[in-house]
Parts: sequence; C-alpha cells; structure tokens
Amino acid sequence: MKSTTTFATLFAVSWLALASPAAAAPVSLPPVDPELRTLLKQAATETESFSDRFDAEVWLTDMSQRLAKKVPDAKYRVELLRAAHHEATRAGLKPELVLAVIDVESGFNRFAISSAGARGLMQVMPFWLKEIGRPGDSLMSIQTNLRYGCTILKYYLDKERGNLRAALARYNGSQGQGWYPARVNLAYQKRWFPQ
Repeated sequence: MKSTTTFATLFAVSWLALASPAAAAPVSLPPVDPELRTLLKQAATETESFSDRFDAEVWLTDMSQRLAKKVPDAKYRVELLRAAHHEATRAGLKPELVLAVIDVESGFNRFAISSAGARGLMQVMPFWLKEIGRPGDSLMSIQTNLRYGCTILKYYLDKERGNLRAALARYNGSQGQGWYPARVNLAYQKRWFPQ
C-alpha cells in the first residue's frame, strides 16, 4: 500500500513539473504591440449577449451535433459553443473559424497547456494578463480565453488586411510558414464550414 501511495505521489509531482510553464524551455516572446494591448484591455471589460437569439439557437443546434464526439458533455458543449459564437461575433470573426482554431489549438480542451506555456481553448499566452493589468483573469475560463483569443486573431486579421492565411500564421507564431493556416483551413472545411 505504501509503495502505491509513493508511486502515485511521485507520478503527480512529476506530472505537475512537466505541466508547469516553469518546467518548459524558455520561450523568446515577441515585443508587445501597444495597440493589441489596448484592444485586449477593452475586450476584457465588454459584456454583451447574442444579438439574434433565433440565429444563435439554429447555429448552436447544428454545431452541437458536430461537436458531440469531441465534447460528449451536452451542458459543457452548449456553454462552449454559446461563448464561442458570442466572442467571435463580438470580435467580428466567423464563429466557425474560431471553432476551427480551437479544434487545432487545443482539441477543445479548456485546460490545455502548450510546451511554450500557452493556455486554454485558443492557447493564449499568459503574459497578456500582466500586460493588460488583469493578472487575476484565468485563461482556463472559457469566456476569458475566447475573449482574448478572438481579440488577438481579429487584430492580426486587420493587420494583415484580411489575409486569413497570414493572420493565422501570426496568431500561431509561425509567420512565413503555411502549415498552421493549412491545418486550420482543413478543420474549417472538414468540420466547421457553415451549411
């Protein structure tokens, strides 16, 4: 019994050490864009709801069926879809595009942490919380993560003058490479394209 407890304790401590951002290799972060910092500050304080309830419900029903295999818990699935629709619409993005990004970034795991330390559904880097003066925000929160991720993606889309491929590469930190935009496009076309 004692060896099982010791093994379980060592396993838990090892897992926490591996999952910890401090355990990850140091990551060189790009300089913070002051305009993006301002947009994130504004987005963090906005509170609005769906503008057209009927359209949102039709969309939720369709997307819920598509997401059921990846997210079996119906209550969580609807909460996630409602928040994704709301935050994408608020930012001026297609909700289906946001779902494709989430699909590629985290596989809809709200607790995902990348080797670089990015967190949550849209894999937002935690340095943004300090940059915008909101260190208490949780990037594991569905709404917070989506709000920040959608704001960042929309900012890059605007900076790239509507060039989605370039914006997605910037979002992922793979500028000049096409593999990430191709993965998001494949997820969009295969699973999330509106019908």
